[in-house]
Amino acid sequence: MELPRSTNVLIVGAGPTGLAASLSLIHHEFRDFVIVDAAVKGENSSRAIVVHAATLEALDAIGCGDELVSKGIKAAKIRFDTRASELVRIQFDALSPYTRHPYALVIPQTFTEGVLGEKLASFGVTVHRPLKVVDVKVNADDGNLADVVFDDGQVITTKYIIAADGARSTIRTAVGIAFVDPKSNCTDESGILQQVALADVTFDTPDSDEPYFRGVMSSNDFSLCASLPSTFNEYLAKETGDHTEGRIYRIVCGVPQAEGEVPHSPSKEYMQTLMDKFGPLDFSSDPAVNPSGKGVCIKDIIWYSRFRTHSAIADTFFTRFSSGDSSKSEGPAILLVGDAAHIHSPAGGQGMNLGIRDAVFLGEALAKHIKATESMPVSEADQILTEFVTERRARALEVIEFTKTLLSIGGMKDENVAWWLPVSKVTLRDWMLWMFGKVYYLRRQAAWSISGLGRR
Repeated sequence: MELPRSTNVLIVGAGPTGLAASLSLIHHEFRDFVIVDAAVKGENSSRAIVVHAATLEALDAIGCGDELVSKGIKAAKIRFDTRASELVRIQFDALSPYTRHPYALVIPQTFTEGVLGEKLASFGVTVHRPLKVVDVKVNADDGNLADVVFDDGQVITTKYIIAADGARSTIRTAVGIAFVDPKSNCTDESGILQQVALADVTFDTPDSDEPYFRGVMSSNDFSLCASLPSTFNEYLAKETGDHTEGRIYRIVCGVPQAEGEVPHSPSKEYMQTLMDKFGPLDFSSDPAVNPSGKGVCIKDIIWYSRFRTHSAIADTFFTRFSSGDSSKSEGPAILLVGDAAHIHSPAGGQGMNLGIRDAVFLGEALAKHIKATESMPVSEADQILTEFVTERRARALEVIEFTKTLLSIGGMKDENVAWWLPVSKVTLRDWMLWMFGKVYYLRRQAAWSISGLGRR
């Protein structure tokens, strides 16, 4: 389908964030928008795998929550353990008085994109692909419009741009918005957990029918293992033609710098070594170590990746792109959402969740702003967007701080608390978490924080 020459709102990026922004605009009875994406089609990989309660409530508002829930696994709790013993269970079902989604929904990101994409298509909206933005400039005839140039030479003129184009956002870079680590008060942001290896795998052992969702903390490192829904096997068979035998698990391992750089394409042997060193003992390949007396080995790798656990946030989530130095409220409006606005470590599974909520709430704020410009000066109407992005940026800073705290706890260095207190920090952490797990109120508060209900 040929790209139109102009639109009121251009959404750049058709991942979960861009799709959610589109659906939110439709929900608020605004349809004069175009959505584009650089990829030929959505990814088949799982990437983010958890949708939290606050995000499901936001998706309920745009009619997508129930369909998503039907495809995932409802994890009522998550365990955090040492390699050999249980420390604490975070029970999401304790949130039942406060939400209709008292669980963490384990579901591959490709399903999230699929559900949102199908919903958007049901409204007759097409994602224009593949179209990569290569330049943004102020329109020569109207300073309140932007000309967005794509790699195939097409140009679209627009009044608003929603940048949902990821951490390396072309839009954010083109308009000159800084994107840096806010530097929190977290006690440890260096060294041991700056890199992570992750993969979707199958194991050579009979599958359990029980959902598995477990984090393991060891000296200087952490790991996570979660079972993915069987619907993911069916999806992969349909999309790729390859039938995967057995349940697929997501494994995540922090990689201490002493282990060297994570390979660009982590092999089965590499991931097995990490699991044997840092994963739960019941997933060890060594029969002498595994409590079952039998080794559990990775059978196949379906997908793998690596990344660094750095954080960054845009200086502002809303600006007007002007070709001059005018202090007036003129120029096309630029709005950042999702990874284009903020990134942080994967601890707690907050990234995609916060991005989707950004997008759903932006739809309402932008629809109000567009309506307001019909009856008041743009400078006054802009207060709607200014207040919105101020609140969303504050939320992002809270999440960055929260994930840094989780990361520092999960990868705590094995060293003494102080010269005058020769007690291992790891031992003290494990003891405190064990005590934490004995108090229902604290377990519920942890579930509340992770679920996003306290920072929608």
